[in-house]
Amino acid sequence: MKNSRLRKRRFIAYSIGIFLILGIVAVVFVRYQYDRGLKPVSSSYQSVLVTIPEGSTLNQISKILKDKGLIRSTLSFQEYVDSHNLRSQLEAGTYSLSPSQSVPDIVAILTNGRVSSKLVTILPGSTISQIQSKLINSGFTPNEASNALVTNNYSTLPVMSFKPSGYGLEGLIFPDSYAKDSSTSANDIVKEALIEMGKKLTPGLQSSYASEGLSVYQAITMASIIEKEVSSYSDQQQVARVFLNRIKSGMPLESNVTAIYAKAIGNQAYNTYNQPGLPPSPLCNVDSQALKAVANPANSTHLYFVTGKDGVTRFSDTIDQHNANIAQFGQSN
Repeated sequence: MKNSRLRKRRFIAYSIGIFLILGIVAVVFVRYQYDRGLKPVSSSYQSVLVTIPEGSTLNQISKILKDKGLIRSTLSFQEYVDSHNLRSQLEAGTYSLSPSQSVPDIVAILTNGRVSSKLVTILPGSTISQIQSKLINSGFTPNEASNALVTNNYSTLPVMSFKPSGYGLEGLIFPDSYAKDSSTSANDIVKEALIEMGKKLTPGLQSSYASEGLSVYQAITMASIIEKEVSSYSDQQQVARVFLNRIKSGMPLESNVTAIYAKAIGNQAYNTYNQPGLPPSPLCNVDSQALKAVANPANSTHLYFVTGKDGVTRFSDTIDQHNANIAQFGQSN
């Protein structure tokens, strides 16, 4: 009996000892992997340009660096950043890094803003006024930002051929992130955005617009309204069809966003409740999704749509169905 108890105690002691040893080994292994993940990938000093977009999460940043061959482990990178409370200090921009740099070296560069170039991010749905403010907030003087938005500066660019005379750059400055270094002017940023817009307006899109009876400029104008009305691609396609059906039926578009815009700029020619067809020019800039939605509208006979207070956009063929949707689901502000 006594031997049995002794054997049992020894078994428990051995088990505890084994678990402790395994635990220590596991901790040592994890620490080894972590430390190894902080070391440089190689001894190469070759420069690698890396762009960290605005709004990137820690997980996204670590993946970008791993994909570029600049860090060994995304987990080690993330753990290092979090253990030093540096997550909120990582800055967007274009950086010149190399595989010979350790994670602490790379993080120091990303948190101290030692960029090869910063990013000027122009968001979809931005007006010329908002783009001008963005340029100023990105380090350009008010005069530089204002001069960069003068239409005549870019008269030779292909995208300008779509614009009727008498109108400015509204709707033509493509939303994206553009690199800015010490030699970049505000004109350079705007020119690059206009060139990018020209590339997005492919011959295929132009042909699709024409098949719907729209000029390219009219298509951009419609896309700008859609950009403000709904966000998902499927909804944008449906709204594009509603607007096209209304134009073909001789009905006003009756878009709330045009009424708001018309009031803001003091020009009722942009109010599609009391003016037929499309507004004279775009309300804001547009992304590729909205441009494609106008080129590929849904196949429907809908004439009405409303976004309810639940955030869902509903489409209907008749005013009675439309009013019933409003009564049941309300109308978002």
